[in-house]
Amino acid sequence: MPRGPAPGAPALTEPLSRERRRILHSVQDRLEDVAKTAVAVMRTEIPSYALQDERFFDDVRDQVLAHYRMQLAALAGDRDIAPEDLVFSRAAAMRRARAGFALEDWISAFRVGRQVLWDALLDCAGMSAEAQQAALSLVTPLMRYVDYASTHAAQAYVEYEQHVVADADRERRDLLDQLLAGTAPARGPLLAAAQAYGIGPHSPMMAVVAVCVGDTRTGDPTSAEHGYATSASIGIAGPWAGRTLVVVRHGEVVAVPVVRTGMDAEDICTHFEAVQRRLAREGTMLAMGISTVAKGAGELPRAYEEARAALDLVPSDGGVAALPRLSPFDYLALRADDLARQLVDPRVRALLEDDRRRGDTLAATIRAFAEADLNLRLAADRLRVHHNTAHYRLRRIEERTGRNPRRIADLLELLVALAIRDGAGEGEDHQ
Repeated sequence: MPRGPAPGAPALTEPLSRERRRILHSVQDRLEDVAKTAVAVMRTEIPSYALQDERFFDDVRDQVLAHYRMQLAALAGDRDIAPEDLVFSRAAAMRRARAGFALEDWISAFRVGRQVLWDALLDCAGMSAEAQQAALSLVTPLMRYVDYASTHAAQAYVEYEQHVVADADRERRDLLDQLLAGTAPARGPLLAAAQAYGIGPHSPMMAVVAVCVGDTRTGDPTSAEHGYATSASIGIAGPWAGRTLVVVRHGEVVAVPVVRTGMDAEDICTHFEAVQRRLAREGTMLAMGISTVAKGAGELPRAYEEARAALDLVPSDGGVAALPRLSPFDYLALRADDLARQLVDPRVRALLEDDRRRGDTLAATIRAFAEADLNLRLAADRLRVHHNTAHYRLRRIEERTGRNPRRIADLLELLVALAIRDGAGEGEDHQ
């Protein structure tokens, strides 16, 4: 950091110089009381300071005195302030940052200290015109000192916070790596980190993997901004208390939410679905895969692979594939390859494609008939159509496909074909 500007003012007349020296000497004589006043004001005006103990205020008073002595010496000698002169202030800034004080509180303390010192300078100056002019000549150098010293302290704060963020990122990555190896930390800092996220060896957990598939703001889905913005959004608490472990790694964002008491997998799915939709509204399109529940750290590697596999079920324009919401039948249909699609009878495929263009009434009838356990009257009621209408639809399906929905084997084939059709559709919601 370069040296600070000389705190002096343009050349003064001898009478004004005498008055300045007198004022500075007067303040020097009562400096202990001035510092005590500054600490008392800080205690009143800065809420986070008001909560501290006397040991803290002893440290604050020492800092205030050190700054005041340096300022008075600089004002009297018109000398430059060098970074090495402020080592004590840098150390104090680190202590405040480490203790969790906000930077604005630290800067507020500088403001209070400056104002109290200025009030003392005015009080010692007296009311004569010459004394007032001499006091005013101290304004600029006093402001320069405070600006230089507070900037120096703010840099210390920033450096500390960068160090903390880097350490926290490394800790989260190390914790995730260990969990994905199938073991929970048993001791040391990683154990403390795991406990902060509610993660234990036998905690029920899920894995969520998200990747950016597009951005309407920058057009660059690979930028780091997406990963960290997504990480921050996912890390925000959902409808439950507690933090979620979230890590940006290898072009993807991995989250390990714990299924806490009173929750189930659906709660997790709902929360992450809301995150995906919120980010989509803001311009970041995500593909997100959600695993089933892992019963402890030993099963988390399996859950992670499930979440990654679920990403294959998400359309190219983004969305959420949540395995807890899928039946085995749904999953197999969604995973169907081109060969499975080719095995669908062309007559069945043609009917279903034509039906989709006409509003999917026949597809809805097939589903309702299956869900009603082949009870046509119940299916008609659920579809809110007349029994004869439902009967007519089943007859049309049989005439066009050669499959009788009343036969279990034929109905199953129709359901599989319908699931494959829906699973292959771009832009469909596969949640």
